[in-house]
Amino acid sequence: MVGAGGREHALVWKLKQSPHVKEIFCAPGNGGIAQLAQCVDIKPEDIQGLVRFALKEMIDLTVIGPEISLVNGIVDEFEKVNLRIFGPNRKSAMLEGSKVFAKEFMLRHGIPTANFRSFTDFEEAAKFLKEIQYPAVVKADGLASGKGVIICQNLKEAGAALEDIMKKKVFKEAGNKVVIEEFLVGEEVSILAICDGEHFHILESAQDHKKIFDGDLGLNTGGMGAYSPAPVVPSEYLSVVASRIITPVIQGMKREGYVFKGVLYAGLMITEVGVHVLEFNVRFGDPEAQAILPRLKTDLAELILASLDGRLDKMKLTWDSRACVCVVMTSRGYPKTYEIGKEITGLEQAGADADTIVFHAGTQKKGEKILTSGGRVLGVTSLGSDIEHAIEKVYNSVEKIKFDGCFFRRDIGQKALKRMTSTRR
Repeated sequence: MVGAGGREHALVWKLKQSPHVKEIFCAPGNGGIAQLAQCVDIKPEDIQGLVRFALKEMIDLTVIGPEISLVNGIVDEFEKVNLRIFGPNRKSAMLEGSKVFAKEFMLRHGIPTANFRSFTDFEEAAKFLKEIQYPAVVKADGLASGKGVIICQNLKEAGAALEDIMKKKVFKEAGNKVVIEEFLVGEEVSILAICDGEHFHILESAQDHKKIFDGDLGLNTGGMGAYSPAPVVPSEYLSVVASRIITPVIQGMKREGYVFKGVLYAGLMITEVGVHVLEFNVRFGDPEAQAILPRLKTDLAELILASLDGRLDKMKLTWDSRACVCVVMTSRGYPKTYEIGKEITGLEQAGADADTIVFHAGTQKKGEKILTSGGRVLGVTSLGSDIEHAIEKVYNSVEKIKFDGCFFRRDIGQKALKRMTSTRR
């Protein structure tokens, strides 16, 4: 397993349950993953180091968590030396690596998305901002850890966003190009599909909470919590997503000479006039994976091997009918500057409930203590008979965990409750 966050902890936790899996290494891992796997000090960006390690240890299967490794071509390098690896190759990973590539790909293949223009020249982009309606969205083209999308209410905000991205380079080279697109009104949802280049299986839906504060206020983050299933997408609607989005991506990739294997993550906006793609990712979402994987009854290792072997059409997925809610606990100051090295207490008490798992994201083990080591620290995750009970369980567990500067949203899952209540009326 490559990666160090809550998503990787959830993947390791799920893979560990498979009878096919005898031993797991994680590079670099974290304090929670270390309880399930042997952590090795290799960064996800060190592709050649990971190749050497996999060859030396004769690793049978490598699973990639973070997008940086995929966009940098880790799959291509592993396949050169006949190592089995789960994820799309460098060309296919451009769906996440470049928002300009993704938007133009959608345009070519008739995949519904917001109207847009892309720019490499600051002055041209600034001129365009004076011609559009607001609110509007300004996006850095490249990888920006989920923070490169800025919703702007007026020209002044859009100009500042453009200045930050293209001139101040707050997202570094990710801001060499920008996408400026119309603002879509609706509700967001995450749909993930496991693909083998020809066939795919759509996983259960999830809804992420990107903003730092309750009520979806404040700065964008890498995710403050998630729940599954998302009632905004009834099960019958998934066939629409399959036919209008997932199938055109797989077939479009094939027509353009790519074979998309791995996870296709579609960030969708459900609007009054239908579904639109906000963005594509090419790996498991975080924290969505923490809300989806506990509900998956199918052996994840078998599912991944079927993807690699091109036999997903022979697989059948089974799911826990219960709901799952994940609440992310962060360090004070995230997503801006924050302190690390704070001792975490209450982890055992929080995880004592059989239906609760505490996934570690930014933690490290020092002696017998678990300390904070990142902005997003933990993903406390609970299963419940329905969303309401899962919310109650997860927040009971969250309250048992303490560390200096601990922060979390208190409204994860409330959108689902409101939607379900309005549906019943």
